[in-house]
Amino acid sequence: MTPQPTTVPLTTPADPPGTAALRGAVRQRIRVVPDFPEPGIQFQDLTPVFGDPELVRRLAATFTAAFSGAFDRVLAIEARGFVLGTAVAAAADRPLVLARKKGKLPGPVHRADYALEYGTATLEIQRDALAPGDRVLVVDDVLATGGTFAAAGALVADGGATVAGYAVAASIAGLDGAARLAPDRVFSLLTTAD
Repeated sequence: MTPQPTTVPLTTPADPPGTAALRGAVRQRIRVVPDFPEPGIQFQDLTPVFGDPELVRRLAATFTAAFSGAFDRVLAIEARGFVLGTAVAAAADRPLVLARKKGKLPGPVHRADYALEYGTATLEIQRDALAPGDRVLVVDDVLATGGTFAAAGALVADGGATVAGYAVAASIAGLDGAARLAPDRVFSLLTTAD
């Protein structure tokens, strides 16, 4: 039986300064790719955002400010979450933990299976990546159904740590991913059409 993620209660603060301008800049650069990777999916491609170092720096600063730095480690979800997670960890001067797809990490791992909007998958972290009592900020690029984030939260619990919150550049309207993660705090810079 997989332990349920525990939470660190946080008060939802007002958006950090500059969030509205950042939201507009990121929204302009998101590319919507219809029918990818499956028919009927409107893929929210943040690759153009990642190509702008200043936007990545601003996203990292905003994520850090949104959680008032109240986290000990950053867990980044493969693959696009690695871009933002690395930037957040560097901006906050916190260690980075990588949540990888099945079979990509050496040594003993914690494993969590989850359903995607368009299939199923497995995430893993190394067993020694977290310490009991760590407060972990989980970072990815897009929040859809919440399955990937829920799996990451289960990995945090398996490591004896607590979820400080989830940070994402964009969440997809209508898929209720944030509701699936309740009562954990979710910071999404913006919401896109589904």
